[in-house]
Amino acid sequence: MTKHAVLWDLDGTLVDSAQQHWQAWHATLLEEGVHVTQAEFLETFGWRNDAILARFLGPHISEIDVRRIAEAKETRFRQTVAKNGLVALPGAKEWLVRLRQRGWRQAVASSAPRANVEVVTTALGIRDLFDAVVTAEDVRLGKPEPDVFLKAAAKLGVEPPGCVVVEDAAAGIEAATRAGMASIGIGLPDSVSASLVVASLLDLADDVF
Repeated sequence: MTKHAVLWDLDGTLVDSAQQHWQAWHATLLEEGVHVTQAEFLETFGWRNDAILARFLGPHISEIDVRRIAEAKETRFRQTVAKNGLVALPGAKEWLVRLRQRGWRQAVASSAPRANVEVVTTALGIRDLFDAVVTAEDVRLGKPEPDVFLKAAAKLGVEPPGCVVVEDAAAGIEAATRAGMASIGIGLPDSVSASLVVASLLDLADDVF
């Protein structure tokens, strides 16, 4: 097996897409008669859609309604990205290229739907820098459960202790810990139990991985 890999969260870690997601959720939930503030939305950022909808529409929402509302939201999000594009966060592309040149295997390990990941990575021009992609459809349980990271490691052929997770959400750091992986928290408070916490990717030392 390859000895080492970096598993990247996407939204908030490699790209700042919070505003686009917020706009899509806000408009979609208004159609359902629910007004959600931006602060309430940010508390759920990084969650899977089923968990977000259970939070705002109640735990007894049907699977049919989850699929219907989530697809309406994601369609809005993808249309916005396709029309207006996205910009990678500072240091993101540079680290992806640098690690690839140094022989690290890399994967996206995201709670987002696969179609979103494909749209975002294509818009950023980084799709070819990843050896694997794991999304919400590939696992039964989302973060903070470790499933998405364990699946990504298996796809890359790397044992969990050889993986470094890069995340911007506390739930993702917890998932990495449960998976037995080292983790780097981006823009998180020092109280989060990541192996390392930095303000941005630009603050990472050249030999950090």
